Amino acid sequence: MTKTEKRVNLPWVEKYRPSTLDDLVSHEDIIKTISKFIKEDQVPHLLFYGPPGTGKTSTILACAQQLYTPAQFSTMVLELNASDDRGIGIVRGQILTFASTRTIFKSGFKLIILDEADAMTQDAQNALRRIIEKYTENIRFCIICNYLSKIIPALQSRCTRFRFGPLSPEQILPRLNYVVDEEKVKITEDGKKALLTLANGDMRKVLNVLQSTWLAYKNVTEDNVYNCVGHPLKTDIENILKWLLNDDVKSTYINIKELKTIKGLALSDILTEIHNFVHRIEFPYEILISLLDKMAQIQVRLAAGSSENIQLTALISAFYFARDINP
Repeated sequence: MTKTEKRVNLPWVEKYRPSTLDDLVSHEDIIKTISKFIKEDQVPHLLFYGPPGTGKTSTILACAQQLYTPAQFSTMVLELNASDDRGIGIVRGQILTFASTRTIFKSGFKLIILDEADAMTQDAQNALRRIIEKYTENIRFCIICNYLSKIIPALQSRCTRFRFGPLSPEQILPRLNYVVDEEKVKITEDGKKALLTLANGDMRKVLNVLQSTWLAYKNVTEDNVYNCVGHPLKTDIENILKWLLNDDVKSTYINIKELKTIKGLALSDILTEIHNFVHRIEFPYEILISLLDKMAQIQVRLAAGSSENIQLTALISAFYFARDINP
């Protein structure tokens, strides 16, 4: 079986994961800097942070493939993810052993990749400080996390930090078009816009939703994308707003409840979409501030596990209050 055939059954997000630094579509400044580090053999300890799906893991794996041959990869790279136990025992055991041993007949440094490092315990991070200092001659660390605040300052100061921000639609679109062409996906322009809107700069989410929608419907349109992920359609939100602003309490409650049941929508998703629409309505500022404040309180109560039915009534009453003040 060839390498190409082996990759056929992979999810598209893995099948089209960049294998070299040149394949990466974003963060040109970061990639240029890291490429220079590699070229001049001056690679420091690295700390990548930022939202999910922005290329942190892909970047360091592409670096590793540039630094080592396929034969060297397994002996020179240690990758630990959030699914692995990375308590103080692993730091003092597996990581220390890997860092302290040299590979015979192979020059250069080893690479330890700690993915999802914000899930590591404080004790494990503290134990890591000494290892980073003691074995710098033999090892380089790449710490990857979503939240920089969860990494202790002592580790941050020992690494060169790079922030991976959300990708812009202009950066995502060429890669999306490439995957669409390779997989011969039937997609509409509004389908692409829906994918980019839902993703919020997350390349992984774009490809996962694209593959799910294609497998489910064989045609990637705006409605199919939203239906696949259970996200409210624009027409549904427009109807909900029309009921909230015009109908009486009873019929509004019944209509929204029925729509939620038929479409399988969550009130928190509806609330998020309504928030975007509300800013387009020409309410006086006092009314808009009051409405947004009440919607924020409803969101907090939903997050705390409150009943959706009760919070739906609260949402309707918030709009009724706005209508009474601004008839």
